[in-house]
Amino acid sequence: MPPGSLSLAALSIVVGCATTDTTPVTSERAEASAAAIRAAEEVGSTHTPEAAFHLQLAKEQFEAAPKMTNSDRHHVDRLLMRAQADAELAWALARTEADNTAAQGPDAEVKASKDSAPHEMRHDQRRLP
Repeated sequence: MPPGSLSLAALSIVVGCATTDTTPVTSERAEASAAAIRAAEEVGSTHTPEAAFHLQLAKEQFEAAPKMTNSDRHHVDRLLMRAQADAELAWALARTEADNTAAQGPDAEVKASKDSAPHEMRHDQRRLP
């Protein structure tokens, strides 16, 4: 066997393994990104401005990934990771907003009812001159 044919065979095996390994990773990243985007939408990220911004970024990155050429798999993987990270951030921001609102809920309701109550005193509460 000529010395060059062995290195050519080794090179083809390495290239074949490298291209085979990146496809499932990209597919798994795409699934993870899509799941994170769905979770952010379900928790109400569109109702919080900062969360909505990160959700929109995630959607744009997710939609841009399949449009890229197959020769740049690493860039596609990074783009999908950023989409997932932005979606997870949107989810966290929306959950924090929801938790803060829930925590302030009873206090806010009492304050709102006091503010909306008529300011007239009942007959038995009026002060006599």
